[in-house]
Amino acid sequence: MKAILRPAIVLLLVMTALTGIAYPLLVTGLARVLFPAQAAGSLIVRNGRLVGSRLIGQPFSTPGYFWSRPSATSPQPYNGLDSGGSNLGPLNPALIAAVKARVAALRAADPGNDAPVPVDLVTASGSGLDPDISLAAAYYQAGRVARARGLSLSRVRALIAAHAKGRLLGVLGEPRVNVLELNLALDQTH
Repeated sequence: MKAILRPAIVLLLVMTALTGIAYPLLVTGLARVLFPAQAAGSLIVRNGRLVGSRLIGQPFSTPGYFWSRPSATSPQPYNGLDSGGSNLGPLNPALIAAVKARVAALRAADPGNDAPVPVDLVTASGSGLDPDISLAAAYYQAGRVARARGLSLSRVRALIAAHAKGRLLGVLGEPRVNVLELNLALDQTH
């Protein structure tokens, strides 16, 4: 029994040291050297102050800002510790009621806008933390933002276009814009 147990314990300790300590330290060290911004959480700092991350959405609700996708995390929106979708199916009455309420809120915030509401403005992403919205969602909100900020619609549309990101590798996903980065650019516009 001792002949079998001793090698098993030694192997367990060696593998734990390699895969639980050495490998994570190596990968973390390489990431910090090769990709320092990403390894630190893709944080955005303005004027020496941390304002957010490019990877996690933030709630915006004033008319002069672009609004993010709804968050499925609760009770605090965009809570990284509670990441996950709502798990409500498309026929679930709670999801239908939430979507109707979100459409009504968007219509109330911009009563003259009779364009169809983009789906990503009324439904949460799978993680509930999505920092991006589709270009359709950004352009849908452009009129409200322009009026609230006293900017021309063409200026706001140009900001959207300047911050647009294409498909990953030209084929994956949809064109999108990071809401935090777009709102920070708006704050820099005079």
